[in-house]
Amino acid sequence: MKKIKMANILNHSFFKEKNVLKYIVHLIMFAALLSGCAAPLTYRAQQSDEPVISENSYYYFTEAQLMKISGDLDMAALYMNKALQINPESLYLKKDLATIYLHQRKIDEGLGLVESILESSPNDVDGLIMLGSIKLTQNQNEEAINAYEKVLENDPKQQSIYLYLGNLYTEEENLEKAEIVYGKMVQNYPESYLGYFFLGKIYVKQGKRIEAEKEFRKTIALEDKLIEPRFELLQLYGAVEGAEKDKKTKRKKIITIYKDILELYPKNIRASMELGYYYQKNGMTQESEAIFKDLGIRSTTDTGVIRKVIRLFMDQKNFDAAVIILEGMLKGAPESSEIYYVKGVAYDGLKNKKSAIFYFKLVKPDSRFFQNATVHIAYLYKEQGKTEAAIEHLKDVISTVPGNEKTGFILYLAAIYEEIEQYKEAEIVLKQGIEIEPNNPKLHFRLGVVYDKWGRKEDSITEMKTVINLDPNDAHALNYLGYTYADMGLELDEAERLLKKALELKPDDGYITDSLGWVYFKKGMYDEAITILEKAVEKVPDDPIILEHLGDAYSQINKREKALEYYKRSLSKKKEDKEALEDKIKQMQHKE
Repeated sequence: MKKIKMANILNHSFFKEKNVLKYIVHLIMFAALLSGCAAPLTYRAQQSDEPVISENSYYYFTEAQLMKISGDLDMAALYMNKALQINPESLYLKKDLATIYLHQRKIDEGLGLVESILESSPNDVDGLIMLGSIKLTQNQNEEAINAYEKVLENDPKQQSIYLYLGNLYTEEENLEKAEIVYGKMVQNYPESYLGYFFLGKIYVKQGKRIEAEKEFRKTIALEDKLIEPRFELLQLYGAVEGAEKDKKTKRKKIITIYKDILELYPKNIRASMELGYYYQKNGMTQESEAIFKDLGIRSTTDTGVIRKVIRLFMDQKNFDAAVIILEGMLKGAPESSEIYYVKGVAYDGLKNKKSAIFYFKLVKPDSRFFQNATVHIAYLYKEQGKTEAAIEHLKDVISTVPGNEKTGFILYLAAIYEEIEQYKEAEIVLKQGIEIEPNNPKLHFRLGVVYDKWGRKEDSITEMKTVINLDPNDAHALNYLGYTYADMGLELDEAERLLKKALELKPDDGYITDSLGWVYFKKGMYDEAITILEKAVEKVPDDPIILEHLGDAYSQINKREKALEYYKRSLSKKKEDKEALEDKIKQMQHKE
């Protein structure tokens, strides 16, 4: 068995992910199961579609190993099957073939072999390990747990299985069993820092803080370069509320751990950021300012600094902390558009729109965040009811940025005009964009939508045709044009063709499905319409238009109860323009 070095596994960025143990154990497990594949390639096997006929199972076994080394698992499986035909009782051959099947993701074939192994040898450790792995891929956790428990009953020295089993019990919230498993692991493997670490995690979940601290300290004693147990200790100490006399002791412990991390890894952004914020919260202003200033300087060359602010504070909606940290960082990078932008987002999170707009306006035109900042400003103005201010801001930006950078701002400005039903102004600004980029499908699509809302159907059709000419696979344009034809009762065969193509591109789109159903309705093919519209309702169950369409289709075949059902569902979802639908319901009830 290959020994896998895991000294730095806890420092990896994916360590916090739920499935980290599965990753660790797969490394160990498959190294063991496939150790025969590790030999150097010294012989090129004769290429053939079928194995050479032989009565010697060892010959086929050897050929299978060579095929595995060369990466040809299909041929390896073929040779191994031949070996098994000659020696059908060989557990070793069954295990090897099962392993090949698992690598090929042929789970059913692999499971069949594993069950055959365990039928003849119920306590076979390798078979039980493979069974557990298969059951995990099938999300059958209880069966996996049973298999791994049997492994440890028969071979308590299977170190990786403790990790797997402990993780499974943790996922199942069976903390008592998880504690027992990790306890046995450290008993059998007293040098296993992973065992102590995960035992500490279980104690944290159980609220056993003193025990958890001891386990994390043992982890560090065994592997003194690890960061994660130190961060676990920091969280442990931060969660403890002690008496006033204990605060100084706790503060000293916390600062010492952060300094240990930074001594080991001076560029660790998380430790620097959290220590700086801890200093600030505890009135150690000079120390916090020095850290934040350094982070600001680093942010000018390392994009990971800002990403860490976002992940640690913004994503957690801790906007107050983010503002403090970013303010400190600006002292090290006073011209940083990146910091200005994120600070604007933080103030927006605090509902301080005025400050948010102020910092967004500091983002420079050459910044990758400039477009986002500009649109965000317009959005904040609109949110405050200052639509004219939003329009003027976008106009100013459009007048100053180069032609090839105007499109995003033009689309947003047109969307504002469209929203307030100033269609002429939307047309003007979109045509301005088309003059700059005549082949931009987004501009033509938006203009087509504006024309449609304006009542200029023919012009809308022209624009949608232009979009499709520019991009024949634009599903949205295909749907828009197809539905427009259907709604107008025009070109119904062409509408059907367009919508079928749109559905090929987006088969799960309920709105395109509805459009096709509406075409069939307009063609008088009511049964077909109902079939398609039912599918649309399954995909989008709360859209009032789709529900009304289905009601109309049932109405046409005199299924009044069904029609009423969908009309009423539609009415419950509609927020405006209810009169026509209410009339349909009254007429349907009158017919009864």
